[in-house]
Amino acid sequence: MQKLCGDGQNLVTEDVTVVEGDVATISCRVKNSDDSVIQLLNPNRQTIYFRDFRPLKDSRFQLVNFSNSELRVSLTNVSISDEGRYFCQLYTDPPQEIYTTITVLVPPRNLVIDIQKEIAVEGEEIELNCTAMASRPATTIRWFKGNKELTGKSEVEQWSDMYTVTSQLLLKVGREDDGVPVICLVDHPAVKDLQTQRYLEVMYKPQVRVSQNYPVQGLTREGEPLELTCAAFGKPQPTDMRWLRVDDEMPQHVVVSGSNLLISNLNKTDNGTYRCEASNAVGKSHADYMLFVYDTTATTEPAVHGFTQLPNSAEELDYGDLSDSRAGEEGSIRSVDHAVVGGVVAVVVFAMLCLLIILGRYFARHKGTYFTHEAKGADDAADADTAIINAEGGQNNSEEKKEYFI
Repeated sequence: MQKLCGDGQNLVTEDVTVVEGDVATISCRVKNSDDSVIQLLNPNRQTIYFRDFRPLKDSRFQLVNFSNSELRVSLTNVSISDEGRYFCQLYTDPPQEIYTTITVLVPPRNLVIDIQKEIAVEGEEIELNCTAMASRPATTIRWFKGNKELTGKSEVEQWSDMYTVTSQLLLKVGREDDGVPVICLVDHPAVKDLQTQRYLEVMYKPQVRVSQNYPVQGLTREGEPLELTCAAFGKPQPTDMRWLRVDDEMPQHVVVSGSNLLISNLNKTDNGTYRCEASNAVGKSHADYMLFVYDTTATTEPAVHGFTQLPNSAEELDYGDLSDSRAGEEGSIRSVDHAVVGGVVAVVVFAMLCLLIILGRYFARHKGTYFTHEAKGADDAADADTAIINAEGGQNNSEEKKEYFI
């Protein structure tokens, strides 16, 4: 920042900010020179330069330029003790004076990351501390995990004119953090790109995958072979891997060789779920294969394929691995829905046909109740014979209706 003397004065100077150990340049300039003497004084008001002569016995001060309009002096190997006000004087009547301030910046002496646990287990929360020692002014510490910035908590301690800053970071680690750098970066006006880093080492239980080698595609048919391979990755690398059949004993004709499972001649009794388990010092994981053996005459790809992989927990769910299985399950559900609807419609039609047949037979047997003229007057008769006598036509009719049996 440029400084000027008061009204009517000619001296001009600027404040100086310098990093410890570097060179500071002090300039005393005269706007309108009248050949007056210029001199420079230190914070103790000792004369450093009088015109081009140096009375002060400090060889770090060197004359850079001297003229009637400027006195420019350099100070090499600047230290904290050099900080303060320096005075430019111009011998006029009355004398003129202006001061410039030297500010000394001190970068952090050391930058260190301390980690609570050198080797962490997935799911654990670890503590990291980054310390920037003996800086001036106090530093600002920033944290990064890879390219992602994280938030820490900083504490500042002051020792004399120096500051020590410690930032704490709490980090929950997962298997994806293994080998990822955690970076402590310093923001300070005296230094650029000062940082240090530590690589995370995270142990995690195995991740298991089952793949079908044969048949490569299509149905698992009766009489044909089946070959499965189990792959497991973890840290440390899994030391124990085994095959088993869920909820049943492993068939005797199944051959297990290391990570491979082979059934040379499939039959219906082989149906079931086959599991590959792998374990290390952290824990145990598994993947399942659901086998369904089809008839030798089956030619259509099943709605649900025999292969599926199941995670041990929601955290281990891998949607990419289960996409085909889920698509097959949805196709199976749609096929089942169509079959159910067709069956219900068939039952309803059959029931309606049966009802129509029953009603037809009923109406055929019961055509209705009716009365003839011969029955008139017979409603009040006590018995059948009286009813006939009382019927219209009387005795004549009865005579006419006599029947003779021989």
